Amino acid sequence: MVQIAFSYTLRRVLNMDKDEVKGKAKDVAGRIQRQAGEWTGDEESQAEGAAKQAEGKVQNAWGQVKDAAKKSADDAKAEAEARRKEREREQKDENVA
Repeated sequence: MVQIAFSYTLRRVLNMDKDEVKGKAKDVAGRIQRQAGEWTGDEESQAEGAAKQAEGKVQNAWGQVKDAAKKSADDAKAEAEARRKEREREQKDENVA
């Protein structure tokens, strides 16, 4: 079960859009900066961290949208190819009969 989950996670990471990766990195960096600002009482650092975090979330979301669009296009291509092959089989069967 763990191997299946790891395999799925690895496949997901390898297929991530670059904006998803960059967005996640900005989100994490922003969280760290914001938290450090909270610990030190530096309000400017807190604000910058929160802004970076928000920017990362938006970039990550954009990457997810692009990824979903690519997956949808790939699925449509695969479906069209399957229909084409089915038509070829039907024509072949008609020619044999």
